[in-house]
Amino acid sequence: MEVDGLHYVQYHSSKETSYLAAIRQLISNDLSEPYSIYVYRYFLYQWGDLCFLALDRKENMLGVVISKLEPHRGGPLRGYIAMLAVKKEHRGKGIATKLVRMAIDIMIERDADEIALETEVTNTAAMKLYERLGFLRSKRLHRYYLNGNSAFRFVLFVKESVYTSRLGYDDHEEEEQTNQLEMPPSA
Repeated sequence: MEVDGLHYVQYHSSKETSYLAAIRQLISNDLSEPYSIYVYRYFLYQWGDLCFLALDRKENMLGVVISKLEPHRGGPLRGYIAMLAVKKEHRGKGIATKLVRMAIDIMIERDADEIALETEVTNTAAMKLYERLGFLRSKRLHRYYLNGNSAFRFVLFVKESVYTSRLGYDDHEEEEQTNQLEMPPSA
């Protein structure tokens, strides 16, 4: 898919030799966590089809999102955005939004119940991006990152039933209570 002279492509393992080094370089420049090659391979080998790249016309990588989708603790099918990075000189052009939207869309197509991620509490641009896309802050994680920074966990509830169950709210309970209130007293 081409948008504003950029190509947005789904990661494919056949391109590992040309993409992996660029992905690692881009992410290591932007994120505070020092990820080993094994972390990248963990995501890319199992969920490469949930990862997207933004390339310029010369095939230079300008942005990447790395994601996964699996059942969360035996409960909802949870999508997870593990890493997002865009080269500094290309920020503010909608690249990160497009990449995250592509990841969200494919996870929704695959029946995700919710999508989660973490970002540093100091990364206001990322927090604004995720909130614009409908994510809610779910908790603060004290000293979450190796650099000592705290994080916010964000969750996008894709299905209303997951959202209401997380709040301890059950539609059926309300219906039962309403029905009981509306029943006339027996004579």
